[in-house]
Amino acid sequence: MTLLALGHACVDVYQGAVAALVPFFVAERAYSYAAASGIVLAASLLSSVVQPLFGALTDKWAMPWLLPVSTLVGGAGVALAGVGGSYPVTLLFVAVSGIGVAAYHPEAARVARQASRGSHTAMSWFSLGGNLGFATAPLLVSAVVATGGLGASPLLVVPALAGAVLCAAALRGLRARDAADPEAAARGGGPVIAEDDWPSFLKLSGAIVCRSIVFTGLGTFIALYVRERTGGGEVAGTAALFVLYVGGAVGTVAGGRLAARYGRLPVVRWSYALAVLAVAGVVLVPGPLLYVFVVLTSAALYVPFSLHITLGQDYLPRRMGTASGVTLGLTVSIGGLASPVIGAVADAASLRTALAPLIVLPALGWLLLRSLREPGAVDGNSA
Repeated sequence: MTLLALGHACVDVYQGAVAALVPFFVAERAYSYAAASGIVLAASLLSSVVQPLFGALTDKWAMPWLLPVSTLVGGAGVALAGVGGSYPVTLLFVAVSGIGVAAYHPEAARVARQASRGSHTAMSWFSLGGNLGFATAPLLVSAVVATGGLGASPLLVVPALAGAVLCAAALRGLRARDAADPEAAARGGGPVIAEDDWPSFLKLSGAIVCRSIVFTGLGTFIALYVRERTGGGEVAGTAALFVLYVGGAVGTVAGGRLAARYGRLPVVRWSYALAVLAVAGVVLVPGPLLYVFVVLTSAALYVPFSLHITLGQDYLPRRMGTASGVTLGLTVSIGGLASPVIGAVADAASLRTALAPLIVLPALGWLLLRSLREPGAVDGNSA
């Protein structure tokens, strides 16, 4: 699980890197808010469509080789985005990165569930790796691009090279462990439930869509917004984006532990309720106090993250790859589809006006979650 979590971090650097590059595209290439958000859309659009397709494929065939290969593709796309020159070429390279990230997550979630043998806490550590990758992205991008400009972006391929090696090592270790204890391996996929529960899965997916729009909208524009609201420079904006991502490290681990004690759905519902107040603070509170609400928003959005994955897999036990592809793909990256709308409103009015509707979305997600029940089988290995 440690190797898988570290590999996950290396992949999700490239999800965070796209948003982290936005201020540099605005500064160096004079992109408008709408044009800059179109870059996030390019990464999200293909990922939204392709990731569930990869999930469906992994329901039929195990494809562990996708982990190292997709890691390299995701890294190569972002590494070349800064040297693309023209706007269409930049969009193309970012889209290639999105496909790589999309190919990685369904199979990685399946392998992680196998490695965790049904433990919510272990899955939270796997998700933590991805969150740390997100958190590292602004610092990595800033260190590379702030010193060498967008032309230095090929250096951003380094995490992908490391991630491919880590994924290959994790797969070898997992094969060796399961070969040594085949009976435990056979029990390790989590609870066995007779039927797929599509109505519950669709409600869960709707809630995750709300979370996705909030997270992606803030991730795309919070660096610019904080600079505007606090009067700080690039450092202030990068710090806010880092806080948004790194707070998820604590939130994700806390989510697994809280779920083991109180149950997944109560923890998820309370997180969405907290997110309403936290996002309101980010949008409405001026000055340095804004950072406190960024921390609260990060925790509220990340506590349910790994729980979304295991709930989705348990609602669709016969289609775990599809469930992973949707919870990690279509419903997560769909937030990127809303970014151009937020950018267009920001260009026409202000960033504050554009971000204000994000306050309502966690409340809508909470309403969708209210009627959900825990999946029918009880996982005896949930700690």
